[in-house]
Amino acid sequence: MDLNLTSEETQFRDELRAWLGTHVPRNWEHRRDESVQAHLAFLTAWQRTLYEGGWAGISWPREYGGRGASLMQQVIFWQEMARAGAPPMANVLGLGLVGPTIIAFGTEAQKTRFLPRILSAEEIWCQGFSEPNAGSDLAGLQMVARLDGDHYVVNGQKVWTSYGWVADWCELVVRTDPAASKHKGLTVLLVDMRSQGVDVRPLRQMTGETEFNEVFFHDVRVPVENVVGNVNQGWDVAIGTLMHERGTFGAGLQVSYRRNMDRLISLAREVQRNGRPAADDPVIRQKLAQCYAEIEIMRANQMRAFSRISATGVPGPEGSIQKIFWSELNQRLQQIAQELLGPYGQLEGGDPRAIDHGAWAYGYLRARGNTIEAGTSEIQRNIIGHFVLGLPRSY
Repeated sequence: MDLNLTSEETQFRDELRAWLGTHVPRNWEHRRDESVQAHLAFLTAWQRTLYEGGWAGISWPREYGGRGASLMQQVIFWQEMARAGAPPMANVLGLGLVGPTIIAFGTEAQKTRFLPRILSAEEIWCQGFSEPNAGSDLAGLQMVARLDGDHYVVNGQKVWTSYGWVADWCELVVRTDPAASKHKGLTVLLVDMRSQGVDVRPLRQMTGETEFNEVFFHDVRVPVENVVGNVNQGWDVAIGTLMHERGTFGAGLQVSYRRNMDRLISLAREVQRNGRPAADDPVIRQKLAQCYAEIEIMRANQMRAFSRISATGVPGPEGSIQKIFWSELNQRLQQIAQELLGPYGQLEGGDPRAIDHGAWAYGYLRARGNTIEAGTSEIQRNIIGHFVLGLPRSY
């Protein structure tokens, strides 16, 4: 692959760089101490700014409000967002997972109704997949949807629902044919989270957040026009969403990791160990160098995943390689930060001795979930073994 920029790509980069230079909020990361609601409002306003500037959903087709960006333009976008230190967007699941799923499987009416509001962050989305007895084995889900006239009546429980507490809509996987084998008889519904019978209960994480939720559905009525794809063929739709989650959803992570890496190198030059900068310690230097190299490997793997999507239109099993790599890399990076900072690394932003307003304390705790969410490392290795290496199934 030729990674040199064409004149068109250079023009795209320069236009984006100039726009970000005048619009990115300054010192936004220092807002960590504000309430969750206030921070969400800030990120929503930022996404709205991107949307109005024509930069939200750049990979989406132009006819659906995107920019129809090429593979390389998408890479440039994330690189420039990181270079400018830009905040993330509020509607991350809508932009990265639900929107692409509706584009691929939805009706024209669904695209017209939902896609513009996803781009503008007018409606925030969550993803109702996992259940207490159906996590890694998603096909074992038990939530039932029974057809009643022109509505489905939904009953059951979902868990680990990110952003469920704030979401307006949910991409929900349900069982519409209990008599079918577990990979059959599933259907994907678009559910209004304000519907009568939806009960969202927060799950407190060790970071102190309630990013995850368990959601109970009691006789929730969903119009039949909210079915995505075909009835009883929801497994294909769900897998399409998961492949986006593993293949493209992590596109911005590489540049975020690079930013953290730069901060960690600066800290290593400032923190003293036995009267000398920690960066002079050969063990610390080796660990930092290893992470630096792995971030470059992550960038190359992301290019490979994007190349597959560019060639075929859908993510492939390469996304599982990337998912294992970024999740385990982040845990190593956060561990090095704690080794470097010592006890100060666990101080939160309210303490004047806290470094980076508690970002390292938060990052270390949050990283423990990386190898579980979006498919555990064990599941990803099974996928790689079977679909990439051609090994027999291990399950």
